[in-house]
Amino acid sequence: MVNMTSSHTMQYIGLLLLAAILLQTIAVAVTFIYFSNVLTTMKETFSKSSVSCLMRANLRTIKGIDPSASDVKDDPCWQVTQQLHFLIEKSMSNRYQKEITSAIKDEVTRMLPSLVIQEQETAPRPKIAAHVTGSLPPETDKDLRGPPNRKVQGQKIQSWESEKGLAFLQNVQLSDGELVMPQAGLYYIYSQTYFRHMVSPEEEDGDEEEAGENAGSSVRGKPMLQYVYKKMGSYPVPILLMKNARTTCWSRDTEFGLYSIYQAGLFQLGAGDRVFVTVSNVSTIDMDEKSSFFGAFLVS
Repeated sequence: MVNMTSSHTMQYIGLLLLAAILLQTIAVAVTFIYFSNVLTTMKETFSKSSVSCLMRANLRTIKGIDPSASDVKDDPCWQVTQQLHFLIEKSMSNRYQKEITSAIKDEVTRMLPSLVIQEQETAPRPKIAAHVTGSLPPETDKDLRGPPNRKVQGQKIQSWESEKGLAFLQNVQLSDGELVMPQAGLYYIYSQTYFRHMVSPEEEDGDEEEAGENAGSSVRGKPMLQYVYKKMGSYPVPILLMKNARTTCWSRDTEFGLYSIYQAGLFQLGAGDRVFVTVSNVSTIDMDEKSSFFGAFLVS
């Protein structure tokens, strides 16, 4: 009798456990199905909202609504579409730019292969330039000119500064007041000289004596000239490249006159050619670095 009661009790407990497990399984299944439906609904909503942003932008365009209106710019959908359009335009622009550049390069290579080869093989051109300035000589030596030379006009300026202040030399040498060019090419050459023409006591006395008889022929009317020469090793005589002139003319009440002469030009020079400057009277030159200078640089 006792055994039968125990058996019924065990069966009852087993049924309860089975029912609990079944209920738990059903609850898990229902929960899974519920959350799956919620996720599906959220995905569909997001997808529809993204498409609707684009569709709404198209509808605005079709209906003639101004996209630049302030109420439209405040719409998040408008910002999304603008960013999307910008990304598409940028991607397409980069792609077409690469394709066009590649096509042009291939066409140039096909039509002018020698040009492409020359560009690849050409070495970078060295920087060749010089700017020398006026240099005040020591008190013991005030002669700025070099030794006399009958092959050129005027007196050569020999006292040029090549290192201090504004002066510099870049792959160019300065020797005896002459710039030595290291290689052949087309050079831009320039020069300026600043004349400070003083009146000596002898000239002043001469002016006073001749004022009554011949006032028009005053010694104050002396010309000032500047020359730029090129010297080649294969030619014995320097070649005149440029020439400029001024005539002094100032009031009788002044003690001196200030004049500047500037000239420049492009010239073909060979390797080792020398360039120098001469003037009509070196003693009248004001050798300040900002007033009198001379230079050249390679153009091609």
